[in-house]
Amino acid sequence: MAMSAASPHSLLLKNPNHNHNLRRNRPNTDTTTGFNAFPLLNYCSRPNKPISITCSTAQVQDRPTSTSQSQDRVFNFAAGPATLPENVLKKAESELHVWRGSGMSVMEMSHRGKEFLSIIQKAEADLRTLLNIPSDYAVLFLQGGATTQFASIPLNLCKPDDPVDYIVTGSWSDKAFKEATKYCKPTVIWSGKSEKYTQIPSFDQLEQNPNAKYLHICANETIHGVEFKTYPTPKNQDAVLVADMSSNFCSKPVDVTKFGVIYAGAQKNVGPSGVTIVIIRKDLIGNAQEITPVMLDYKIHAENNSLYNTPPCYGIYMCGLVFEDLLAQGGLSEVEKKNMRKAQILYDAINQSNGFYRCPVEKSVRSLMNVPFTLEKSELEGEFIKEAAKEKMVQLKGHRSVGGMRASIYNAMPLAGVEKLVAFMEDFQARHA
Repeated sequence: MAMSAASPHSLLLKNPNHNHNLRRNRPNTDTTTGFNAFPLLNYCSRPNKPISITCSTAQVQDRPTSTSQSQDRVFNFAAGPATLPENVLKKAESELHVWRGSGMSVMEMSHRGKEFLSIIQKAEADLRTLLNIPSDYAVLFLQGGATTQFASIPLNLCKPDDPVDYIVTGSWSDKAFKEATKYCKPTVIWSGKSEKYTQIPSFDQLEQNPNAKYLHICANETIHGVEFKTYPTPKNQDAVLVADMSSNFCSKPVDVTKFGVIYAGAQKNVGPSGVTIVIIRKDLIGNAQEITPVMLDYKIHAENNSLYNTPPCYGIYMCGLVFEDLLAQGGLSEVEKKNMRKAQILYDAINQSNGFYRCPVEKSVRSLMNVPFTLEKSELEGEFIKEAAKEKMVQLKGHRSVGGMRASIYNAMPLAGVEKLVAFMEDFQARHA
């Protein structure tokens, strides 16, 4: 979509001082109640001058940095499938026809040939490095999305009469619980539904079943924008913590040893749709219920190194390129810093809008990845989305079950994209407040 030269927003990024009076005169209501996940950052007083974005690690010099954006690309705020690093896409483009002298594309390779074996093995090795995954955990590249894991988890970890506990903080953990009712005896020990999924419980108040085989959480709820900042411990010493990390996978360091199983759809932070990643402690493998379909049995996939049947080869290749890119950025600690900075800027804009924009989520558990917000005047939401699209900012409409807006700012969303969105939000408010 071509950007109109006459558009009032077209030069927002080129003129950071645009509407600075609005920012300056707005009272700072967040001195003590701000987005407290980031106490060391204060973008409320950031200088009104162009921001120079530089790379902190020499390793990234081999490729263009992901902080820039080609003029013909939009800023895609979709929740998933989501934006991918532009340098990764260009790398894939350069290898699309012939992969590294093999004479064929990755899409044409036998999944049992030496070329693809090198790809999947490198992808697993890099993911293990990124998350510091111990050797007593298996890494599986599967299909079916995280939703298929809603059944795989109970089928592999417990028997039909075993109790298990679920914390329901949003739509996805609720769906996981409902699927588990077919295969075991799950209990919702806490639900945020009455508060419209805007909170995460205090762990010491949880009434866990002492005999539960596992405790299940969704680490980041894509739709409602709540994220666990710390993780609960199962009451049963023999139980394990299971986490759906689809929408914050590889967005920050995670102590894998706190979990029995981590699973994630790749299409938000680490690749295209079609790949599901499961990280599972090896002693949990091999106990599947008799009714478990072969394609849902972790033992089958672990024994065959994720090659029991034809895997999503090209998707795994793309995940591997993303893992390389994350390592080149300095690893997940550096990635987390960038994600915190982007989220801080956006939440500051919402908090300081005098109620024109509102985020319903409790500030201490606001997601770094998915930022839902509404307008004080809901009748303006359609116009907001339409005007943003004209400025090459797309997929800002909130989930159909929630409404409003949602900006998904995953790893691959450049800082420039968030800055442009904030500038647009301020300009829109100035014209409609």
